[in-house]
Formats: sequence, structure tokens, C-alpha cells
Amino acid sequence: MALAGLVHRTDPNLIAGFEGSEDAGVYKLTDDIAIVQTCDFFTPILDDPYEFGQVAAANSLSDVYAMGGKPLIAMNIVCYPCSLGMEALREILRGGAEKVWESGALLVGGHSVDDREPKYGLSVTGIVHPDRVVLNRGALPGDAIVLTKPLGTGIVSTALMADLADSQAQRRLYQVMSALNDKASQAMLEVGAHACTDITGFGFLGHLMEMAEASGVSLEVHAGQIPVIEGALEYAQMGLIPGGLRRNQDFLAGKVEATDVDQSVLEVMFDPQTSGGLLIAVAPDRADDLVGRLRAAAADGNGEHDRDAAVSLTASVVGRAVSAGSEGPRVRVVR
Repeated sequence: MALAGLVHRTDPNLIAGFEGSEDAGVYKLTDDIAIVQTCDFFTPILDDPYEFGQVAAANSLSDVYAMGGKPLIAMNIVCYPCSLGMEALREILRGGAEKVWESGALLVGGHSVDDREPKYGLSVTGIVHPDRVVLNRGALPGDAIVLTKPLGTGIVSTALMADLADSQAQRRLYQVMSALNDKASQAMLEVGAHACTDITGFGFLGHLMEMAEASGVSLEVHAGQIPVIEGALEYAQMGLIPGGLRRNQDFLAGKVEATDVDQSVLEVMFDPQTSGGLLIAVAPDRADDLVGRLRAAAADGNGEHDRDAAVSLTASVVGRAVSAGSEGPRVRVVR
């Protein structure tokens, strides 16, 4: 809203900018190389500083993966109260650095300011072939919709903050949020995905609506096919709902139709996510291939990061794209 009415310069080499609610900016440098640029940072979602650094870095890197790109370099974005001492900050930065290295990118610097509340994230620069950029506006009627991680990070985080979730729930949450979307990005390129976005603060249904509007289609999803983090539905039934979930519901009023769907399941789909999975539109005859590639990549892992991915990478076909009716693009949720 703050950008409304501002004049933006255009350039024939700009592939992705302000238009279309894309996850990152993309600019063509040559016939073979385009740069992908993004930044993101937020306040701690986990108590452990190292784990917070890991999750924040994975979240920032995800925007490059959502565009079909490969991260090359990253810079730290740090807001931190000096009164807290340097040990916690050192652990945040260690977690972030190790996640950047896991992605194959280099950490090359950053910027820090003294602030009243800790915040951390990255600016990330990646590359992609100009002809292989995956935007969120390419979904076609008939496409299958694939989701690569389970939902519920905001609800489970709320339960943890209320001391109503155990250490196993915290471990599952960390595994989901810290898993990179690199395997999902590579697999969607291999099968020729038509559109993609990553699931973050607007929740599954919010980002689904962005894809629908950008693509000029309606999207139908089946509530029973949505992967959910263990415990999230039970916490939702207990009323452990983050404030962002209600804001997402209000923002999408009149755009999302739900038929005979349990309230707690709907709440999980409105739940704001941190470092969520990719939401991919792909030709229906390639959907099973995509899901198979993702599950095989998780099953083949033999290191700690791959074991975490096996927990997180629960790829599923969750719906399909259909032609928009006279009312325009909509999201419909059915049982």
C-alpha cells in the first residue's frame, strides 16, 4: 500500500519487479544470465539463537529458489540490542552462515544496527537463465498444484510461546523451517513448472490467491490432501492462533470459498508461515513425476541436513487450476 501511486522506472531487461507479487527481482544481464535479488529479515521465532539464524537464512534463500535460481552470495542484515551481549549474536550469525554454506552460496559481508529487538536475515543474490525464470503468474487451467512442505509453523510457534508444546514439537518445527527449498526448486525446473511462489507470511491461501490473480485463473484445493505439521490441527482446536492468521482471513474475505471444511483445517491454511515450502503449478501429466523426484531426493539423503529434509519435504498434489469465472480469480477449498 505504501508504494501505491509511486512511479517506477522500467527497463526491457527487467524480468520481475514490483508487478505480480513476485518473490524476488530478476534482471537480465546477458542472453544466458539473469541476476535474482531478494532480502528478508524478522524477529526470532525460536528461542535458540543458532536455530533462529538457520531458519532466517533458509527463509531468505527461499525467494531465489522460488524463482528457479541458484544463490551465489549473501549479506547479513542484523538489528541487535548491544545490551544483550555478543554470544547470542555470534550464534545467530553462525547458524545463518552455515545455512548459506549449505546452499552453496558465499557470505560476503553485511550491515548491523543497534536496535531494541533482535532481527536477522539476509540479502541474497543469485543467478538464473533468463529463459528458465519461474514466475508466480504462469499457472494454466488444468495445471496441478503441488505443495512441498507441511503447513502450520505459525500455529506451532504460538503453542511453543504459550508453553503448551513439547520439545518434540519444537524439533519438528525447526526441521521444517530450516530445510532449504533447493531440491524442490531443482525438481520443478526439471519437470518444466509453469508457476511458483514460496509460502510465507500471507499463508497458503494468501499466496495461492496471489498466484490465481497473477495468472488469471481460479485455484481449487482439497483440504484432505494438505500436509500439516504434526500437532498443528490440535493446537488450532485449542485456540492457539497467531494474530497474523486472523489478518490473513480478513484480507482474503470474499476471495476464498470453503465448502464443508473443518475450521481448524482452514485455520492451518490461513496460518502465516516462516520458511515454508514451494507452491508449484505444473502440467497435470508431470505432477506425479515432480512429487516422485522430491520424495526420492528426501529418501536418498544420508546426512543430518537430508534427514531434516526427509521430515520436511512432504510434497503432495493439493489441487488444480481452473478457468476463472465471471467473478474473476478465486480460491476454492473443498473437502
